[in-house]
Amino acid sequence: MEGFGVLEEMGELTRRGETFALATVVWRQGPSSSQSGSRAIITAEGELHGWIGGACAEPVVIREAQRVMAAGTAKLLLLGTPEQFGAAVPDGMTVVPISCQSEGAIEVYIEPVLPAPHLVVVGVSPMAHTLASLARALGWRTELTGGPDFATAGADERSMIVVATQGHDDEDVLERAVAARPAYLGLVGSRRRGAAVLGYLAERGVPQDQLDRVRVPAGLDLGSTTHQEIAVAVLAELVQLRASGALVRPAAEPVTRSAGSKGSRETRGEPGAGGANPGRPAQAVDPVCGMTVAAEASGRPVRHEDVDYYFCCAGCRRAFEQAPDAYVKRETRC
Repeated sequence: MEGFGVLEEMGELTRRGETFALATVVWRQGPSSSQSGSRAIITAEGELHGWIGGACAEPVVIREAQRVMAAGTAKLLLLGTPEQFGAAVPDGMTVVPISCQSEGAIEVYIEPVLPAPHLVVVGVSPMAHTLASLARALGWRTELTGGPDFATAGADERSMIVVATQGHDDEDVLERAVAARPAYLGLVGSRRRGAAVLGYLAERGVPQDQLDRVRVPAGLDLGSTTHQEIAVAVLAELVQLRASGALVRPAAEPVTRSAGSKGSRETRGEPGAGGANPGRPAQAVDPVCGMTVAAEASGRPVRHEDVDYYFCCAGCRRAFEQAPDAYVKRETRC
């Protein structure tokens, strides 16, 4: 492979979202089998496609290319014997001594080509749409999908998933998302609702080490914010984590925020807001987490002492059923 074949292979790897490095010969000293302008692609697995030189140069270029991909920064190499260069090596250039029978030397520029960040936003709220739009403006590969349509086939350990279903089948969506073991998994919502969802999934047998990696609530703590500003807070957290390298290692330490930690944010919406609005379903407040929910079948109703109570998720409903008297006094009806 050479010339346009290398460029075509670069395009294909980029479309597949794979990491690779491009090595280009920028100078040669004969006798050498390489030519100025020769290119080769080195994959993350250490496969070389193209031509960069003979048996002396290729192993060194592959090794250094893998280091470049790991560090994410380009490198300029000078391959030859130290006696060939003396003190004439410019600053910033890495000299790699090699001894070839040809006694030639080459200068190779190796640059990493890292895939664009992959973000999956699950939800149909204004916040979800704003987050997807902002991420696309950064050049990220972004998918926006509703909860029922969410599938993890396109997500892997390098993906970032933000679950913003906001009370609509949070447990099922989050359980599917956890199974993908993404680099980032955040749930938009309050601390208490997040604790209820995670507790419910733990009871269903989801491994605790996977649940420990869910960030609840997702996003930086910016105080009281609008839906659109919450999207900014979530994106800011993702940018911060990527810049610090925290998302490079999928097996990082648990990142769950405790119920009393700073940065928690309640789901927006005044209790009972809009209940008197004609044509809009009546609303109630979840007595467990305080979230405003629809006072209808989708709110998972439970009757206790001739009063109907509604819930944002199955976890809150179960907590209420196990100890209703602990929550009745805090319940606010609309």
